[in-house]
Amino acid sequence: MSCWHNHEEYLYEQVKIDTIAPRFDLPAYDPIKDDETNISSEDVHGKWVVLFYYPADFTFVCPTELKDMADAKSQFDELWVKILAVSTDTIFSHRAWVKHEGLMKKFPYLMLADHNTEIAAAYNILDEKSGIAGRGTYIIDPHGICRGIEVTSGPLGRNSEELIRKITALQFMEAHPGTACPAKWALGAKTLRPSIKISGEIEGQLK
Repeated sequence: MSCWHNHEEYLYEQVKIDTIAPRFDLPAYDPIKDDETNISSEDVHGKWVVLFYYPADFTFVCPTELKDMADAKSQFDELWVKILAVSTDTIFSHRAWVKHEGLMKKFPYLMLADHNTEIAAAYNILDEKSGIAGRGTYIIDPHGICRGIEVTSGPLGRNSEELIRKITALQFMEAHPGTACPAKWALGAKTLRPSIKISGEIEGQLK
C-alpha cells in the first residue's frame, strides 16, 4: 500500500481526503521534557496521528481546545493515537505560552513549530495574509492516508469527544473492511455493509 515512507513527492502536495497526507518535518517543543526536538512524518509512520492545527499561542479559544485535548489523553492513548499540536509560532513562543497560561499546565503533547508555513499551506489551512494557520484537525492512519479533515471558523472551538468517536469508527472500519458507520455511530452500535441490495432499506438494516 502507498504510504509516507516511500513517497517523497507527497512532501508539499496539498492535502486531500483518502489520499497520502503531505509529509512534514518540523521543530517542536516538548513540554514534558521542557526541551526542543524535531519530528517528521517518518517518525510516526505506522501510527494513527492527529495533526491539531490551531491559530496561535497566547490567544483565546486555543488554550481551551488544547486543555480539552490534554484532558482526553488517556482515551487517545487507548486508541494508540499520537496527538501533535501545530501552529506557525516558534518553539520559543510555545514554551513561553506553556509556562504562562494556566490552561496549558502539564500539557502532554509535542507542539510543532511550522514557522515557515509550508506545511500549513500543504494542509490548506494557511491564511497567507496573516501567516497564521486556521483551526484544522487532520486524522492520518498508519499508512499515511488522511482519513479525516475538519476545519472550523476561527472563533469556534473543537470537541475532543467527537474526534475520539471519529477515530474509533475509522479504526473499526479498518479492522472490518467493507463496513460503514452511520451517523452518531459508537462502538457496539450497528454498522452497514453498503450494497445495492439494501439501497432504500437502511432503516430496516439499523433495527
